[in-house]
Amino acid sequence: MILVDTSVWIDFLRGRDTMHRRMLHDLIETDEDLCITGTIITEILQGIKDDRTCEEMKEYLVEFPRYDPTGIDTYIEAANLYRKCSKRGKTVRRTIDCIIAAIAIENDLVVFHNDTDFDHIAESAGLKTLPLRRT
Repeated sequence: MILVDTSVWIDFLRGRDTMHRRMLHDLIETDEDLCITGTIITEILQGIKDDRTCEEMKEYLVEFPRYDPTGIDTYIEAANLYRKCSKRGKTVRRTIDCIIAAIAIENDLVVFHNDTDFDHIAESAGLKTLPLRRT
């Protein structure tokens, strides 16, 4: 199961001509198993100004399987991921990326992203990430 991060969804929704957008389009077209977190839904929707567009996007996004924190252990693991990165000299800029990574690790998900925070977590703590394919 591939967890698609906000960083990829934004390019996709804005129609930017990037490798990440093209690859997500291909994953959707080939009916790959994609999922999302509640936090990612929040991040996407908060950036949409138009009410109708926001409602349409909400209806689209809630159709994907959703993974959320299982409890306090998810947040503790997120802190541990941050600490592991820090000990290796890697700076994770956003706490929420550690929480998303902890959710992915707990559920054996592969993260598809365009965010260096996830690269740092993958290098330091074994997060599985989807390699970028040229499309």
